[in-house]
Amino acid sequence: MAVSERDQILKRARCVVVKVGSAVLTADDGLDLRVINRLADQLATLHDQGRQIVLVSSGAVAAGRRDIQPRGDLSLPLKQAASAVGQGRLMRAYEDAFERYGKTCAQILLTRSDLKSRQRYLNARNTFATLLDKRIIPIVNENDTVAVDELQFGDNDSLATLLLNIVEGELLVNLTSAQGVCSGNPAEDSRAALMPEIPDIHELDLEQLCRGKTSSGSGGMYSKLLAARRAAQLGVPTLVVSGRERFVLERVFGGEALGTWVQAEKRAVSRRKFWMAYNLDPAGSLVVDDGAARALRDKGKSLLPAGVVQVQGGFEEGALVRILDASGAPIGVGLSNYSAAALRKIQGRSSHCIQDALGECPYEEVVHRDNLLLDAAF
Repeated sequence: MAVSERDQILKRARCVVVKVGSAVLTADDGLDLRVINRLADQLATLHDQGRQIVLVSSGAVAAGRRDIQPRGDLSLPLKQAASAVGQGRLMRAYEDAFERYGKTCAQILLTRSDLKSRQRYLNARNTFATLLDKRIIPIVNENDTVAVDELQFGDNDSLATLLLNIVEGELLVNLTSAQGVCSGNPAEDSRAALMPEIPDIHELDLEQLCRGKTSSGSGGMYSKLLAARRAAQLGVPTLVVSGRERFVLERVFGGEALGTWVQAEKRAVSRRKFWMAYNLDPAGSLVVDDGAARALRDKGKSLLPAGVVQVQGGFEEGALVRILDASGAPIGVGLSNYSAAALRKIQGRSSHCIQDALGECPYEEVVHRDNLLLDAAF
């Protein structure tokens, strides 16, 4: 993508999701209020330009840990307790900072389970739409105090991409402790250089490129690029840039080429498919033969029972399942029209044999292409 195109996107993006991590917001003794004040200053400027701003902010655990256990690794209960102490401090710091610029902010705490229900997802979308319409800045964090799985395995990079879908965001800005994405891990490779642009993130081997995590954060560069890959599928570009660079948002929105620009895919997936793939948890897997794998990958066809060679796990009709090729490589995820038990009776058979095996044939496809997302980023 030419720099001028990047500039055009930065100029016209009306709804911007900004994610900032603990490694940017915190110092050794907790929150760095200077960073929070500078961030609020820059976001207020963007807000004054007529943009809608959604801020995804980590930092609750780091803000509260000195009262729970200043040093050493925290167990899950200690992390949750630190989050309970720190979340109020984090919001108070943001409220004080934004108030200086006449801005109102709102706290929203979410877990993945809040967005699995389609009805609750739509309710959340309506809440965000109302806040943004009223020119209020939502500040979002995972509800670490009660979300066991999310605290252990989730991260705000993933949450930020889910919010892109909810608020119809047009740009994701991920503020990190690094200058951007490097060609290798700088801690291990002195030759690693900043990548100013990633035209096709699907071509990157993220496992090889990103090894290691920051000491304060939970996700490291791997989760940031995984989030950028998801955003690209939705048709949204991502800017990964240093949150410690002074006035970084003003500078990049003013045209300065800082950080790493991750291009969006030209053919975006539907928002419904995106919700299906990343808000639901896969309940099992289907292994398909080479012919079915080619039909799915190359032609975007539906998955028929004849192509299924193995059913893994136990799941009900309508569950989200992973689809794997014969070598175990992922192809995508989709909603299964049949339960695992029913699939084991019809796998490898032609569609016209379904009624003989089950007594009825409600669907010719195991996974219809309208309910299938290829190259899901997990």
